Amino acid sequence: MEGRRPLEGLKIIDFTWLISGPVACKFLADYGAEVIKVESHSIPEGTRLITPFKDNIAGVNRSAMFTNYNSSKYSLSLNLNHPKGLEIAKRLVAWADVVVESFRPGVMKRWGLDYEELKKIKPDIIMLSMTTQGQTGPFNRQPGVGTHLQALAGITHLTGWPDREPVGTPIPYPDFISPWYIIVAIMAALDYRCRTGQGLCIDVSQLETSLHFMAPCLLDYMVNGRIQSHMGNQHPYAAPHGVYRCRGDERWCAIVIFTDDEWHSFCEAIGSPGWTEEPRFATFLDRKENESELNLLVEEWTSTHTAEEVMDLLQAAGVAVGVVQNGQDILERDSQLQHRQHFRVFEHPETGQHVTEVAPYRLSLTPGDPKWAAPCLGEHNEYVGTQILGMSDEEFVQLLSDGVLY
Repeated sequence: MEGRRPLEGLKIIDFTWLISGPVACKFLADYGAEVIKVESHSIPEGTRLITPFKDNIAGVNRSAMFTNYNSSKYSLSLNLNHPKGLEIAKRLVAWADVVVESFRPGVMKRWGLDYEELKKIKPDIIMLSMTTQGQTGPFNRQPGVGTHLQALAGITHLTGWPDREPVGTPIPYPDFISPWYIIVAIMAALDYRCRTGQGLCIDVSQLETSLHFMAPCLLDYMVNGRIQSHMGNQHPYAAPHGVYRCRGDERWCAIVIFTDDEWHSFCEAIGSPGWTEEPRFATFLDRKENESELNLLVEEWTSTHTAEEVMDLLQAAGVAVGVVQNGQDILERDSQLQHRQHFRVFEHPETGQHVTEVAPYRLSLTPGDPKWAAPCLGEHNEYVGTQILGMSDEEFVQLLSDGVLY
C-alpha cells in the first residue's frame, strides 16, 4: 500500500467551468481520483480561452490558466445537445461516484442530468452543484464570475485608496476560496455514503463561501455598527502597516507592526535613528495619528536597502515583513517554495514544458503530485469510450461520425 494515492478508486465526472470547480477536481485527481472532464469543441471550458497563451499564440490547448488547474484529468469532448451525447453522459453517471457541475441552475435539469434523474441511474450518486449564489433564492439564476462575486461579497469595497473609488482585485478572488469548501463537502458526502450507503446532493454558493473571508468586517458591523471601507495599505490596528519602496526597479516589501514590542524591535533593527525616539511615535495611538509621516520615514530607510535585505534583517528581529514578489521571484527565486517542490514541470503534447502547482498540503504517507499534464481538448475520447465505457471500435467510430464525440 506504500505510495498508493489516498483517493484511488474514486470516480468523478467534472462538468465545471473556469476556476473554482476545476481547481477542486484537480486536487482530487492529483490525490488519485479518476476524473473525467466533460466539455466540447463548440463550447470549450472557459479557462481554455483565458490568457496567457504559450508563446502568445491563442488556442484551446495553449492556456497556462487551463494547464495549471486541470492536471491529472481525462478530457472527453462530448456534445450534450445530441441525444446520444446524453446517453453517454448517463453511462458515465452509472460509472461515477461523484458528479460536480457549475452550470446555472436549470441547465442540468434541461439535459435530464439533475440529481433526481441521476439517482434513478445510480441511487448512491453524490452530486455537487456550485453556482454564484446557490440553487434557490431570488437571484439564483443570476449569471456571474469571480469579479462580480467579490463585489457582492464586499471584497471590492475594501480595496483601493480612501480618497478614490474601490477597485477590487485583479484576480477573481472568490474562485480561490470556494475550492476548499467543495473538497471538504465532497469528502464529507463520501464519508456519509460509506456509513449509510446513500448519496447526497450538495448545493454550494460561491458568494457564501466568500463571506467567510469577510468575517472581521461582518462582525465589526454586527457588534459596533461600523462599516469598514477601503483604506489603501492601512490597517485599523497596526502602524506602520504598508508596502514600502526598496532599492531597485519596482522592488517593494510589506511591513506590519501591531504592538509596541514589535515597534521597539523594528527601531533597534534599523539602528534607532533619531526620529524613532520622537514622542509622536511613542505609542500605537501616536503612530496611528501620525501615520502618513511615519510611512515616509520608514520608506526613507527601506529605499536604501534591497527588499531581501529588509526582509532578512527585520524577520531576524521578530518583525512581520515580506518581499513583494513577482512571478519571476515566485517561480525562480523563492527557496522555500523550491524546497517544498510546489511547482512541477510537465511535458504537454502541444505547448511543451509547462509548470503546474501541487496542492498546498502534504500527506505524510501518500503522494499527491500531479499524475500528468492537463489534457488537450478531447485527448482521451477513445480511452474513455472504449476502456471506461466499454464501447466497441465500431460504436466509437460511429459516435465520431455522428458528431457526438467531437
